[in-house]
Amino acid sequence: MTKQLWAPWRLEYIESADEQTGCVFCLAADGDDEERLVVRRGERAFVLLNKFPYSSGHLMVAPYRHVGDLAALDDAEALEVHRLATHALSALAETYAPEGYNLGWNLGRAAGAGVVDHVHVHVVPRWSGDTNFMPVLADVKVLPEHLAETRRRLAAAWRE
Repeated sequence: MTKQLWAPWRLEYIESADEQTGCVFCLAADGDDEERLVVRRGERAFVLLNKFPYSSGHLMVAPYRHVGDLAALDDAEALEVHRLATHALSALAETYAPEGYNLGWNLGRAAGAGVVDHVHVHVVPRWSGDTNFMPVLADVKVLPEHLAETRRRLAAAWRE
C-alpha cells in the first residue's frame, strides 16, 4: 500500500510562483498580513513566515526598504531587525517550545539565498532529532501545522 503525504499549501505556492512578480518581501511589506503570512510589523522592519519552512515556525525578519547589501542597512534598520529577531525567539518559545534555534543571513546565491536583492535573517526553531529520514530519502519535509495556523499562533504570542 502506498502512503501519501499531504501538504495542501505547497500546490498553491508552486502554482503562484510563476505568476508572482516583484520582491516577495516588498509585496509582503505592503500586503495583507494574513495573505502574506506577516506575523509582526515594526517601524523599519517586519517578521513573516517562510513559505518553504525548514520547520514549523520558520520566520524571516526583513527591513521594509528594498536593500540587497547587509552593510547598506542604516543603524536604525539593523537594530530593529535584530530586536525583532530577538522577540521572535520569545514568541516561538511560548508557542512551540523549541530546544534551540538557528539564526542566519544567506547573503548571495552561493550562500543559499533564494532572494538575493532584499536582505533578511532566518529564525528557525529546532528540536532534537528534527532532521528525520524524510528529507534524506525523499526530499520531503513534514510539517504538522498549516502555515495560516502557524501565523495566527505566533502573532497571538508576540510580546512587545
